[in-house]
Amino acid sequence: MKIVKYPHPALRTPVKPVTTIDKEIVLAAGRMLELMYASDGLGLAAPQVALDAQLLVMNFAGDPAVKDQEFVAINPQILEEKGAVSDREGCLSFPGLYQNVRRFKTVRVRAYDLKGEPYELICHDLPARVWQHEIDHLAGVLFIDKMGSLGRSRSEKDLEKFVADFEKDKKKGHLPPGLEPKL
Repeated sequence: MKIVKYPHPALRTPVKPVTTIDKEIVLAAGRMLELMYASDGLGLAAPQVALDAQLLVMNFAGDPAVKDQEFVAINPQILEEKGAVSDREGCLSFPGLYQNVRRFKTVRVRAYDLKGEPYELICHDLPARVWQHEIDHLAGVLFIDKMGSLGRSRSEKDLEKFVADFEKDKKKGHLPPGLEPKL
């Protein structure tokens, strides 16, 4: 398992709901947490590791020792949104790219844990931003889609480089043949 980079097609493909929490899902969540921490991330969604499942992991502190900030979310949904704030955002599938993105300041979310138990949370500020960012991934929506025109313009060269690097890797055989990025 590895984190795929833009414009890998998995990042633009909406994923299926999880219908059974089996050993594969539990192992995937554990490996995703390891990858997230190794990459200094706050969240990671299944499409970012090319998995077709509504699964995401998060730790708002970014620290594996702070377990009360760690969440595994299966089939997460945003139930309510309030306020708005623009702040700097990045993504593990876009290493080194950061831009301001407007998000809701507060969200109420519902998800299932690895035992199949439902839970709801009301989050503000950074945790709310992480939930929104990761849930977007499950629908094939990327943070670059949420940027304003100025942020998108400032990111143009970076995005072109991601596409060029993807094409080089594909030609070298580091990616399965036939993958066409969905831009």
